[in-house]
Amino acid sequence: MAPDDYLKAWWDWYLNLATHPPRQAQLAQTAYEKLLDSWQFLGRAAGGEPLPPGHENLGFSDTAWNVWPFNVYARTYANWASWWQQALSPPAAAHDPALARANFAGRMLLEAASPANFLHTNPELLKRTAAESGHNLIRGLKHWLEDAQRAVNGNGHAPGTEHFQVGRDVAITPGKVVFRNRLIELLQYSPATSSVFAEPVLITPAWIMKYYILDLSPRNSLVRYLVEKGHTVFMISWKNPDGADRELSLADYVQLGFLDALAEVRRIVPRQRVHAVGYCIGGTLLAIAAALLAARRDASLASLTLLAAQVDFSEPGELSVFITPSQIAMLEAMMSKSGVLESERMGAAFAMLRSRDLLWMPAVNQYVLGERPQINDLMAWNADGTRMPWRMHSEYLERLYLKNELAQGTFTLEGVRVDLRRIHLPMFVVGTETDHVAPWRSAYKIRGLTRSADYTFLLTSGGHNAGIVSGPVHPRRRHRLLTWKDSTATLTPDQWLNTAALHEGSWWPAWEGWLADHSAPRQKPARAPATASKAGGLFEDAPGSYVRG
Repeated sequence: MAPDDYLKAWWDWYLNLATHPPRQAQLAQTAYEKLLDSWQFLGRAAGGEPLPPGHENLGFSDTAWNVWPFNVYARTYANWASWWQQALSPPAAAHDPALARANFAGRMLLEAASPANFLHTNPELLKRTAAESGHNLIRGLKHWLEDAQRAVNGNGHAPGTEHFQVGRDVAITPGKVVFRNRLIELLQYSPATSSVFAEPVLITPAWIMKYYILDLSPRNSLVRYLVEKGHTVFMISWKNPDGADRELSLADYVQLGFLDALAEVRRIVPRQRVHAVGYCIGGTLLAIAAALLAARRDASLASLTLLAAQVDFSEPGELSVFITPSQIAMLEAMMSKSGVLESERMGAAFAMLRSRDLLWMPAVNQYVLGERPQINDLMAWNADGTRMPWRMHSEYLERLYLKNELAQGTFTLEGVRVDLRRIHLPMFVVGTETDHVAPWRSAYKIRGLTRSADYTFLLTSGGHNAGIVSGPVHPRRRHRLLTWKDSTATLTPDQWLNTAALHEGSWWPAWEGWLADHSAPRQKPARAPATASKAGGLFEDAPGSYVRG
């Protein structure tokens, strides 16, 4: 976090408040009301009055918080938090970047100061400590020492992740590494049906994550689901870059990543167009590549599917608090030494956006309650971080996030302007309701930047990762779906939300049905991946080597 950005944000907030006496009076009045409410509740709470509804979202859901003096702590904190939220988030300045940073910093401080985080102010922690005669604190200290040692040594995996080893427990869909260059391995998966759709599927995952988020344990594997439905699936597995890769650029990621992979897929499955799928910034890369192919009049692609991906970064959501010239300059100074951005820094940024759920609650559970979390496949994947090369990451943040060149039509690659309006392919775009990385209203904007006459937008419940990895059957998932059959009709996000039909269950079957509808009706005999190259070298089994880096 660049200090000057946040100092300026607080100073701007103070100057704005100092020059608006009505705003000062409003906040003073609210502060008096909150203070009076806290004092009045203090008297009533001593007589046994429980907390009123509405405190559950602050972490005070247990009935133990209804007992004095803990109900007083919770009520006072709720009033204080509510006042600060009002002070830092006036509706008239909803799009003020400086105010957003001040709001973010204030929320961080508020969530750190919650009485739920401290032993002496949390009745649940005190009750557990008394019941265990303090043994939970001993376990917590042991956990803290283990984690501190792991942080100092800079190696080792988080506890529990050893139960999800790549190639043994996750990323186990059978296949071969059929192509490799300095940046990617291309995986071709073995068919699970006797016949397959003619058009193959090429998936471009984000390079800020290991590809196997789309091939977790079998019940959560999108790859396995697709091959079981008769699709020939290829997956790009990105190399985890090191200092020697510092000069890799966005142009390299387009050429060595997607375009080289596409050429190989077309060689393996000749005379067939390809269904291209991109996830997160892999979807951004795919949109760029699709526009370049369209400019070359290259008809290699049959359709375009974007999963939680943005091409217009004018409203990037909560990540905007990290995207400023000062922040980028600070990151570049860090990356210039090692040549890469370490995964821990990016993981910390995402954790700060949800500090109560991703920092403080896990810390309390592990170091005070003495309980390690039960790791699942998605959590184990999340702990398997990746690095990013200096040049590419700087270009990505400055040109796409900060300057929004792609949406404005000024983005160039190797001297060629990338025009998204050249994209006329059938498109299927997926957003997730609670996505704080690629907010669905931002992902929705690609409708106005392309010229697809066959366009579907789907909104699923869940977040950036869990919403996408929903499994084919998920009792807690729902989705909305709407298709346009012309290139001009559109709706605002709110209009779309009020128009699109609601469906219960996972979005996977809806998308797979769309893929099948956009594939040739006649199926081809399934063909297993080759086991050796023409030069005689044996192909490595999936998941390959790069994913283990």
